[in-house]
Amino acid sequence: MIKKVSILWMLFLLGCSLFGCQASEYPRRLDETNTLYVGSVASSFPVSFMPWLSREGVAPTIASMLYSTLFSYDEDTGQFVSLLAKEWYYVDEDGQAIVDESGKIDYDRLEEIYGTSSKTYLPVKIILNKGITWSDGEAFTAEDVYYTFDIGTNNALSNHAGALAWTSDLQHTHRNGVLTKQGIFTYHHGASQQGYFIEEEDADYVLYLHVNKVLGAVTTLFTTILILPEHIWKPIVSVNNQLNSKDPSVDSLHQYKNPVGCGPFLLDVARSNAQVITLQRRVDYHITDDEGGPLYKVDTIKLLLYQELNVAIYALLKGHIDVLDASVSSNYMSLFDQREDLFLSNAEGTFAQTLVLNINPVALEKTPIRNVLANIDFRKALALAVNQDELINRVLNQSGRVMSNGLMRESLVDFFNPTADTLPTNVEERLTLANQLLDTHYPNKDDQGYRMLGESRMTFHILGTPGEQEVISYLQIQFQKIGIEVKYQAKGSSPEKTFLYTSKFDMTIQGVTFSISNVDIMYMAHFVTMGTSSNYGRLANSVLTSKINEMRTTLNLNRKYELIYELQPMIADLYYKIPLYSSNVLSVARIDRYTGYVSVAGSTVFNSESLQNITRVG
Repeated sequence: MIKKVSILWMLFLLGCSLFGCQASEYPRRLDETNTLYVGSVASSFPVSFMPWLSREGVAPTIASMLYSTLFSYDEDTGQFVSLLAKEWYYVDEDGQAIVDESGKIDYDRLEEIYGTSSKTYLPVKIILNKGITWSDGEAFTAEDVYYTFDIGTNNALSNHAGALAWTSDLQHTHRNGVLTKQGIFTYHHGASQQGYFIEEEDADYVLYLHVNKVLGAVTTLFTTILILPEHIWKPIVSVNNQLNSKDPSVDSLHQYKNPVGCGPFLLDVARSNAQVITLQRRVDYHITDDEGGPLYKVDTIKLLLYQELNVAIYALLKGHIDVLDASVSSNYMSLFDQREDLFLSNAEGTFAQTLVLNINPVALEKTPIRNVLANIDFRKALALAVNQDELINRVLNQSGRVMSNGLMRESLVDFFNPTADTLPTNVEERLTLANQLLDTHYPNKDDQGYRMLGESRMTFHILGTPGEQEVISYLQIQFQKIGIEVKYQAKGSSPEKTFLYTSKFDMTIQGVTFSISNVDIMYMAHFVTMGTSSNYGRLANSVLTSKINEMRTTLNLNRKYELIYELQPMIADLYYKIPLYSSNVLSVARIDRYTGYVSVAGSTVFNSESLQNITRVG
């Protein structure tokens, strides 16, 4: 009760200090237009809107509204949803679609044709939607897609490592800025020479790709890469003025600040600044609702910057904003759950918070304490000592779920493998087993009950953000029960370069999310690839790697699903990324001006589903 009262008092003081504790009229209260006011919590707003420039804060949200990918992906149905592209399919050697009678991909035929073929690629045909224009009025064509994918593979022009990862399964490569292998074909870029016939009237709407023989190869290409306008960027991008430039030319800087996209919204530059970003719905957006009306239901979105979450919460409660685009702590739930003028979204989380162990540091960063983490019995003891239920109750106020040791969400029923969870569920039994394992290897303890490594106490540091200090504090208590000491260590502003990629850490907190749409890339990134990848602890397990590669390369869809199922116990038994919990995403919106907000797994209430569903009150 003390915690809840103190939060209320803190918000009251914030209101007094920031707003004078007196009635004041804010624009939202007097605004009768179809304008949604959204509070965003960040240290600052972006001033540059190059869509590949930043993946932090509000930048990717805005980029996805100004620009668009070819498709989106529906995890529930396993289907790609039309955005810029209308449809796609694999084709045989004669260019005919490999589909069944219902028009869906015929995976049996695909395997029959290409499973034993000497070809190293799968040919993919994409048909774009017609009538799409960029926000400056220019027509969107297949050449824009060609340009985007092409520059994504050409780091000499893009200067964007992420784009290289996104296009890694596209067989289209550059070396030192020179195209060495073509894997994108349009009417104007070699389709006929490759044997792909495109009618002249379809020149702007059809293209072909050569992708690695991986069933998930198309997913990142289709759903991650925001398509760029060729007519904007091709004239100004060069080796000396790269797309992603820290020192952009005058022309590039102008385009960064005045984006030309083909998404559902455009930036109102005149009404945007360091504190407010104003987006206008495009009246000519090519996708409509079922009745032919606008897909998105608001004319204008105003994103307002708040540098402190508490201030943003106060603004929401006082009616200065409609929506808070931030996940809030469950500690705040008492402020919201009894108010009839608020919608509290308690959405399922899509990622697992894990404790990652540095089991294989580079030679220069090996230490006696880190060498201990190579012992699988020690790692198993740590996993046994983690009490997810306690963390969920204490840290999340029950606003979360236990995460499987196989790191796949239980709600993904087609792929979740319950046999990955072989450890006892009884807390006392787990601690007994953990201590038995450690007594075998590290029986000596100091006078406070901590295990000794030679003449020193066994102490590990856990890298974390300030917001992760609470969970690390509870891990200190849990690990103390098996004689292991852990301490908090601040990650800082760029932990990947400072600590993680360089092996300068013992343990770290890392969020991971795996699903059918991303396992081909993310399993490699988290468990196989060394260096600048999410495999921070440099796991090197040949059996797991072989199984992941088999999963990636099989063209038998049923076998692929079987392998995803089989991989989960293997991941669990390595005790490398130990699950702590899956946190729900709590967010809030007012319902006095708009109703119909939708909770979406992994998202705040400010999401695409809400924007397509809300209606203006009155």
